[in-house]
Amino acid sequence: MRMVDIISKKRNGEALTKQEIDYVIKGYTSGDIPDYQMSALAMAIYFQDMTTDERVNLTMAMVESGDQIDLSDIDGIKVDKHSTGGVGDTTTLILAPLVAAVGVPVAKMSGRGLGHTGGTIDKLESIEGFKVELDAKQFNELVNQNKIAVVGQSGNLTPADKKLYGLRDVTGTVNSIPLIASSIMSKKIASGADAIVLDVKMGSGAFMTEIEDARELAQAMVKIGNGAGRNTIAVISDMNQPLGFAIGNALEVKEAIDTLNGEGPEDLHELCLTLGSQMVYLAGEAKTLDEARERLENAIDSGAAIEKFKTFIASQGGDPTVVDDPSKLPTAAYTFEVEAKEDGYVSEIIADEIGNAASILGAGRTTKDSVIDLAVGLILRKKVGEKVQKGESLVTIHSNSKTVEEVIQKIYNSYHITKEPVEANPLVYDIIRK
Repeated sequence: MRMVDIISKKRNGEALTKQEIDYVIKGYTSGDIPDYQMSALAMAIYFQDMTTDERVNLTMAMVESGDQIDLSDIDGIKVDKHSTGGVGDTTTLILAPLVAAVGVPVAKMSGRGLGHTGGTIDKLESIEGFKVELDAKQFNELVNQNKIAVVGQSGNLTPADKKLYGLRDVTGTVNSIPLIASSIMSKKIASGADAIVLDVKMGSGAFMTEIEDARELAQAMVKIGNGAGRNTIAVISDMNQPLGFAIGNALEVKEAIDTLNGEGPEDLHELCLTLGSQMVYLAGEAKTLDEARERLENAIDSGAAIEKFKTFIASQGGDPTVVDDPSKLPTAAYTFEVEAKEDGYVSEIIADEIGNAASILGAGRTTKDSVIDLAVGLILRKKVGEKVQKGESLVTIHSNSKTVEEVIQKIYNSYHITKEPVEANPLVYDIIRK
């Protein structure tokens, strides 16, 4: 087999065989296939696309390039949830204890975040003492005991994907549905889940800004997941404005606590119930989605969900008293109110710009080595569709610096106010199944 023949075959629009794809991924991971040839193949895929079989085979080849997590010692059907990312996306912090509270095992591997704010692991480290490093035996035992554990991702999970992603980033081939879908799904499948719920974000604060592109990506990932033997569904949700009110690590932990207590933002609460219902249903803990939703609502109302969050924190070395006293979370030295300059209705909040404002404060990373300030961030006081009067607060800034002029300007640039009432976008656009 020769790499040049495989490149030519895909350039001409032909489908690659499993053997050819395995050859490429093994050779590229080992260093036998150089970057310039892999770049050529990535560009050929970008223009010629891949069939569903090719996408499944590419995904599984990347899965098999490194470690695979064995969750077979954990009782029950393990359902993983993945979000394609956004601004103020606190869902994992809520969903993990919520679905665990109704008996679904949550064996979650999460990462640290580049971008606007940290990842789930960074947010959990806002809780004093919380440990994200567990060996496989400890991890499995905690899930069997408590139905929940969350750890950092393995360093050798899908090394082929890591190498290929870095190449795509500098060769103009990032925006390729087969390459995006196989990248995401390889990590989910390697993480050992039996079933997968995907939250595909769409809008100004998401990777996919148009509904057609989001739907195409969702369909691609669902086909890959099911083709690889994992029961997979995708929810396409709105990210034309930040989800919830909080943007920033400790602030999002506080919002997760509020939501588990039934006092969180309406959009965050609703999306967690939608995603959670799918997880409970796929895990076989409910016969219908309506029954699954009812069980989740009961877990919030009865206090079972927030108690599970306390158990989860304590079992991984964290201080569970932060749940009853969130003032123990990291707190910024200063707060500033960004006030509306006119009366009207909020017609748009450019999510990406709001996220950038939080990043300037130090809530996120710009490089792998950046140090996150866990205390800083933003609290939105007005969302799209809400009436606002001149002088009312649009956003509260939590900062450890007295100098926030650039942040304030970005917030003003992202908030659009009109005289006429407007309606917010739907929270959920579509649900993609087999």
